[in-house]
Amino acid sequence: MLIVGVKASHDGGVALIDGNRLVFSVEVEKLDNNVRYSMLRDLDQVAEILRSQGVDVRDVDQFVVDGWWPEKGADVPSVATTRGGEHFVLPVAPYVDGIDSLDPLHRYEFTAHDFNSSARGYASYHHVSNHALGSYCTSPFAQRGEDSLVLVWDGGISPRLYQVSARTRAVKPVAPLFATTGNIFADFCAFFEPFRHDDVAPEARELHHLGVAGKAMAYAALGTVEESAFATFDELLESLPEISTFNAAELGRRVTAERDQLFPGMTNADIIATFQEYLGQLLLARLSDVVRKRFMGQKLNLCLGGGCALNIKWNSVIRNSGLFRDVWVPPFPNDAGAAIGTAACELYRQTDHLALEWNVYSGPMVTEGELPAGWTVRACDERELAQLLHTEGEPVVVLSGRAELGPRALGNRSILAPAVDPGMKKRLNEVKNRADYRPVAPLCLTDRAADIFDPGTPDRYMLFDHKMRPGWAERVPAIVHLDDTARLQTIDTSVDCAAARVLFEYDRISGIPVLCNTSANLNGSGFFPDVASAARWGHTKYVWSEGRLYTNPQH
Repeated sequence: MLIVGVKASHDGGVALIDGNRLVFSVEVEKLDNNVRYSMLRDLDQVAEILRSQGVDVRDVDQFVVDGWWPEKGADVPSVATTRGGEHFVLPVAPYVDGIDSLDPLHRYEFTAHDFNSSARGYASYHHVSNHALGSYCTSPFAQRGEDSLVLVWDGGISPRLYQVSARTRAVKPVAPLFATTGNIFADFCAFFEPFRHDDVAPEARELHHLGVAGKAMAYAALGTVEESAFATFDELLESLPEISTFNAAELGRRVTAERDQLFPGMTNADIIATFQEYLGQLLLARLSDVVRKRFMGQKLNLCLGGGCALNIKWNSVIRNSGLFRDVWVPPFPNDAGAAIGTAACELYRQTDHLALEWNVYSGPMVTEGELPAGWTVRACDERELAQLLHTEGEPVVVLSGRAELGPRALGNRSILAPAVDPGMKKRLNEVKNRADYRPVAPLCLTDRAADIFDPGTPDRYMLFDHKMRPGWAERVPAIVHLDDTARLQTIDTSVDCAAARVLFEYDRISGIPVLCNTSANLNGSGFFPDVASAARWGHTKYVWSEGRLYTNPQH
């Protein structure tokens, strides 16, 4: 059975499941250097994407579209899009199930649009359900046939806890945790420099907003957490009206108007750092209360889904609590994984499969394209590339195979560089036109990670916080964040990834099992789709792809 999941709104994408295997997931932002968070250009683009991956749209058995809010002016949940170049409103499932719903996996059916002539109409599931099932079905718990709790906290909803039973296949709501929607951190931070958007054009504000949370998480390292201010945030949140995505703006307005009385002497970074820590502790406290009351004495698995699961500080607070047997976060917990998640809902509900077989390198395949004049190319294997990194100390754009799923470069669309150079973080941030407070992630061999990082446990997808062990910050200074932490990615040569093989050889040559790893992309766009894009960008001396080294004549 071929199932195609479609995310039509921002973070648009198309995912194909064959049986229970994810064949590919193509996010629109990773095509043609599109801007981050791009939506589908047109519903006809679904067939175009399938065709680009060698799939005839007529062979698809079922199309499934992600749920959403009612678009402005619409009476029903829908996505404002185009069809054949003409404006079209696509009806879909609601964004969220009722918290008392007995079936969060309710299947909605629509006939407003046919993606092909044989699979008439399409199904749709709640947007929240795609986060829940996208996380569970990709988890090791599903692979082992184990039950799990699933915590979903996304931009438009308060955090909600579900329980998935592997034996009965039931997905049941457990409880909401508190009345604060997931957009609150980004929207609150947008009231403070450097994230204020007063000078951002109205049509660009949504894209600006979508990028704030990750930047603010990094910026918080410039501040100091003032736990004495937690009580003030308690009072402010309790005074807000009913659950609403507009509460964040109201909170921001109050704090900016009364900051000298509410948070005397605190800088913007202090306020952001304190609010981030406050939300993480609030999340853990409410989660602990519910779990201990409802599942007393049990040690359960937990999956995390929704955009808030990209916050490594909050993920680490939960994992480090010891409350759960194990904690799983997929590399695409935000809407970048929505096409996968909505297809997983159909897989889970309509077939006998519990787990999805998947590989993080399932995005679009890299191509070469037409190079700018003057660029030279020669054969270069992974060992030679490792030697070049060691001897020249130059950052290298690495483009290999299929792109990573989700927002983080994990070796196939990365810029790799030596971490031993104290100036490399500054250089990479300048090359990428990023603020100097932004961190550069370490790529580290799995079996060496615990020697360098604390805890240094396997962290394949950069989703938890790690501290530097004594002595290593001086040896690999380029990957140390301002708060002496690192957003670690562990990898080993059992993974079919060229970057893993480069790192293995680099360790053999240098004795350092760590390289800098940052995403290879134009500022504000998705990953480079081809070598030609990286060459036209031209900010590095070298681009490496599929055993070939391309050299920039301007360096």
